[in-house]
Amino acid sequence: MNFDLTAEQEMVRDTFARFLDEQSTPQAVRKAEATGFDADLWRGLAELGAFGLRVPEAHGGLGLGTFDAAIVMEEVGRTLAAGPVGEAILAARLVAMLGGDTDAIVAGERVASLALHDLAERPRQFLAGGAVAELVVARRGNEVVLAKVPASARPAEPNLASTGLAEVDFADAEITVLASGAGALALFAATLEEAKLLLAAALAGLGRQALRMAAAYASERKQFGQLIGQFQAISHPLADNLCEVDGGKLLVWKAIRDIADGSGEAAPTVSLAAWASATAAASAVSQALQTFGGYGLTTEYDIYLYNLRAKAWPLVWGDPDVWLEEAGERLYGGATVDLPEVGETPIEFDIGEEARAMIAEIDAFMTANVTPEMREKFHYSWEGFVPELHKKLAEAGLLFLSSPELGGRGVGPYAKSAARGAFERHGYNNPAAGVAEMVGLMISRAGSDELKREVLSRIIAGEAIASLGYSEPASGSDVFAAQTKATPEGNGWSIEGTKMFTSGANLADYVLMLTRTNTEVAKHKGLTMFIVPLKAEGVTIQPVHTFQDERTNITFYDNVRIPDSWRLGEVDGGVRTMSVALELEHGGSFAKPMLQTLDAAEELCRVIDASGGGKLIAKPRARARLARARANIMISQLFEHRATWASAEKKPRAALGPMAKMFSSEKFLEDARDLLDLTAPLSLTKRDGAAALLNQSYRHAHGTRIYGGTSQVHRSMIAEQALGLPRTRV
Repeated sequence: MNFDLTAEQEMVRDTFARFLDEQSTPQAVRKAEATGFDADLWRGLAELGAFGLRVPEAHGGLGLGTFDAAIVMEEVGRTLAAGPVGEAILAARLVAMLGGDTDAIVAGERVASLALHDLAERPRQFLAGGAVAELVVARRGNEVVLAKVPASARPAEPNLASTGLAEVDFADAEITVLASGAGALALFAATLEEAKLLLAAALAGLGRQALRMAAAYASERKQFGQLIGQFQAISHPLADNLCEVDGGKLLVWKAIRDIADGSGEAAPTVSLAAWASATAAASAVSQALQTFGGYGLTTEYDIYLYNLRAKAWPLVWGDPDVWLEEAGERLYGGATVDLPEVGETPIEFDIGEEARAMIAEIDAFMTANVTPEMREKFHYSWEGFVPELHKKLAEAGLLFLSSPELGGRGVGPYAKSAARGAFERHGYNNPAAGVAEMVGLMISRAGSDELKREVLSRIIAGEAIASLGYSEPASGSDVFAAQTKATPEGNGWSIEGTKMFTSGANLADYVLMLTRTNTEVAKHKGLTMFIVPLKAEGVTIQPVHTFQDERTNITFYDNVRIPDSWRLGEVDGGVRTMSVALELEHGGSFAKPMLQTLDAAEELCRVIDASGGGKLIAKPRARARLARARANIMISQLFEHRATWASAEKKPRAALGPMAKMFSSEKFLEDARDLLDLTAPLSLTKRDGAAALLNQSYRHAHGTRIYGGTSQVHRSMIAEQALGLPRTRV
């Protein structure tokens, strides 16, 4: 797995970034608004080799790949470079591959663009940079042609972003046929697919820069006596938009990788990348502008330049939702399209041999050991815990895979992530194992010999599990506000208080307890951790049932006495002891239940009769909505891959884990709700199979926004760590 650029690509990016920072300044962008074009910038880009990037070396170009061009286009978007840069890059490649002369295009002497529609069907059509594009590569029936368009046929007119948009009349153009036949048409179609990816890359660069500008402003602007970036109403929407923008960029990367690999997902992913990046950029710039308040509306502040171009660039193609419909047709309607040769692509998402071997071993284990009675108990929550299977997993060394000190294999992050997915594919989502691993590591590193002998040995053997006693009725996600008291008593402690959402307490042997041991210091400094037996005198477990078919508990502790040897770490050092749990952070997502939800919705769409005849799956609106859910699943998986890769490669994480968790949980609910609507009223039922699963997914999804810290907590982490906004929590 790799999310890094090569050294050569870093050099290409840095070279273009430096040039564009100098030449495509906000002042230069404003100056170019009169024509939508900057001739000096264009010549400079040509001198750097921009327009020969994708021209094969055999034709005198640099012969770089689509990924390299996408890197450059991200910088073009970041700096709002004027002119049809992406179109010119691809026009030069197409002309060269069809035997035409590219010298004037590559040298920047003539501006070239692409016609998006067949000239035989639309002899007049809008073009990106049409007002300045002397040369246009187009399809005309069975031919691919190069049109030399006179200035009179491409009149500039006022437009949303002053980008040189023109409705070009090809009637008086000088037409040269470059090639004809199936091969030429396939090459032209593939070029348009690549154009979508380059546009999406530019929009990702534009969107991220707009968010950076907003974050910088929010970190210096004060209102009501404090920085506005400290208001969650400011920081949280920016965090949401960052996830959307990054998701679009990662879909571009996935599409390029899929094309390189010949994946069947490649064609729909191209369409989804274009749609996702267009919608993400539009939302990001609007939120960024609002961050500036009234100043954002003025032409003195640069953010309006980003706002207008985020909408203008993709709308040359028409309504972005058409790309969503296009993806639906490619996914569910059998539509096919020619795709470009993308060249070398360093980004890859291969999980590796260790992970594949782990999946195979788990598949074999589950097939051999899971009985129908066990499978009947499986559930996504603690209620799916199967003690006999848990013990068998421990005996097989499959319970604590990444923790050798607990009898695990010491596998890497990719294998651990793959193992989790393999268990989930078998329907076994085992939160008890994750908590047992956390507690086991804490005891191993901070526990007494007695705890290791009496508790840790049982956890390692798979004979005991533990639940978490962090949350309290009044503290919610603020675990440091714990008020359950541990008071010294003789050679031990007396514990008094209440814990809420003690999931699994009805099944577990122990609870990992966070207690208040000092009220005279800052709240996070007066906490101590204990292991408390749940069968101890004074412990009461009361069920709390949720509408998700899940049980949690409220637990009461009335003068529960435990020896000091059952303390973890130092007195008042609970926060430091808790840090052991951070090693288990994996940036996991809810992509698996999201995919199961989509599969269920697809199944229902194939049996539900649509109004007007036929099945629902045949309707474009249904296909588009299924495609949108698939895009969110892809992005969730990519976020998880990125977080896992960063952990494995010791890269800066910058909220990558919180992004994976928050984005996927929010989209899980959004898509579950939409797919429930799409397949209603059948989805209202709990009939065995797809209907019951979709029904439960809608209910389950609500909890994912709360588990492991609410979405609000994760948004704050994203805003602070990834956007540099001031801290919003005290």
